[in-house]
Formats: sequence, structure tokens, C-alpha cells
Amino acid sequence: MIQIDIMLKTDLTKFNNSWYYAEYPAGKPKIILWFIINSLTINSYLPIPIAVKAFILRLFGAKIGSGFVIKPKVNIKFPWLLEVGNNVWIGELVWIDNFAKVTIADNACVSQGAMLLTGNHDYKKSTFDLMIGEIYLEEGAWIGAKAVVCPGIRCKSHSVLTVSSVATKDLTAYSIYQGNPAVLVKTRTINQ
Repeated sequence: MIQIDIMLKTDLTKFNNSWYYAEYPAGKPKIILWFIINSLTINSYLPIPIAVKAFILRLFGAKIGSGFVIKPKVNIKFPWLLEVGNNVWIGELVWIDNFAKVTIADNACVSQGAMLLTGNHDYKKSTFDLMIGEIYLEEGAWIGAKAVVCPGIRCKSHSVLTVSSVATKDLTAYSIYQGNPAVLVKTRTINQ
């Protein structure tokens, strides 16, 4: 007897993420307006003052603390799912792809070209379903240039994800992670 495995194929015509917009309501007009405003102000090289950018983000529902620094050409998917503490730095070309809530606590830094990704797809399902998970960067965490934080990750207090590394699991406090997937390489010591 010959056993034949029937392999299903991905069928993107069956993809349906309507549940997402029911769970995280914003409305199409708000989303469209944000995409336009974002491209003209936040995700732009125009020399717009940080205070104006912070005002615009707050206007669209973001919670932004004092001492906020945001460089040019930052892309934020949905500002109403963003919470930023005091003295947070967000570098040039950062992409906050926040289908779920992203929290960046006080004195945290997200360096240029880094990506905070709250969404992914279930490759085991033929419908390629959307899967989401919140990201939390605790106080003093530093995400290095071109590093990636995956959905559902918590970068604990003063943890470091080095340049071009990929966080696929939580980072422990005062620890430095490197690689893809990122692994613990040493303890972070902060001197006066």
C-alpha cells in the first residue's frame, strides 16, 4: 500500500483579517487620514519640529511623554496603539508596525532602521491568517540599528538588542543580545 500525503497550498484568496478591524476599531476614514498625514509629516524628510510631530501623534491617539525625540522618516502603522514614555528616542527610518499595542517605556531608544513588528502570518494555515502580539520595551531598553523585535516580545529593563539582531524571545534585564535569533552574549554594565 502506497501512502500519498496530500499537501495543501497557501490560498491568499481566502485570507480574511476582518476580525482584526472588529477587535481594534479605528474606521477606514481615520486609517486613510492617518496614512496621508503620516506620509506628509512623520514618515517624511521634511524638517518638521519634534513638538509638531508629537502633537500630530497625540491627535491620532498616541500617548507621548515629555522629552520625546523622533527623527525623520519614521513609519508608525497605527498611532492609537502606541504608548511612549518620557525621554524616548526613535531613530531615522524606524518602522513601528503596530497591529497590536507597542509600549516604549522611559529612556528607551530605538535606533535607525530598527523594526518593531507586532504582526505575522500563520504559515501552517492555507489561509495565511494574521497573528498579532504586543511589544513592550521596558525602561532603558535599547534596540540597535536595523534590529528586529518580533511579535509578543518584552525587552526588559536596560536590555540591549545589538545591530541587525532579531529578538524572537523576551530579553532579560541588563543583558546584551546578538544574532539571528538573538542570544545572550553578556551582561550590560552602566557606568557613571
